[in-house]
Amino acid sequence: MHPATFLAGLAWAAPNSLLGLFAGMAGMPFGARASWRAREMALVFQRWPWGPGGAITLGNVILHTGDDLDVACMTYAHRAGHCEEPAIRMSDHERAHVLQYMVLGPLFLPLYLACGGVSVGNRFERAADRYALTGEGWWPWRT
Repeated sequence: MHPATFLAGLAWAAPNSLLGLFAGMAGMPFGARASWRAREMALVFQRWPWGPGGAITLGNVILHTGDDLDVACMTYAHRAGHCEEPAIRMSDHERAHVLQYMVLGPLFLPLYLACGGVSVGNRFERAADRYALTGEGWWPWRT
């Protein structure tokens, strides 16, 4: 990604990233640890102490309850029993959300929630799974 494009996306996603930064920092006294992951273009808080497990992305911040974001996981469709797909890397799935945030900025959260929130039917989750499976197609409105 061109540095100017990256900086523009970082700035556009900043309101959501600030939410993630505050949440991540709140977890630090309880064991969360932060590190920059250039591949994900995100500050990742590992061992974030709250939530049912897995990860959530807020702008250029990823909150992950585990020790390693590169863990294998199932796609939403596989987990819901809609199909059988190979395991994906959680880091690839979350990177897709970072890219979505960098394009949509403050519009991401309202659009994500309008599309169904955390669910197999959400076009954002399907796009992130597609990207994690193939390396392409992170945009939720494919042509």
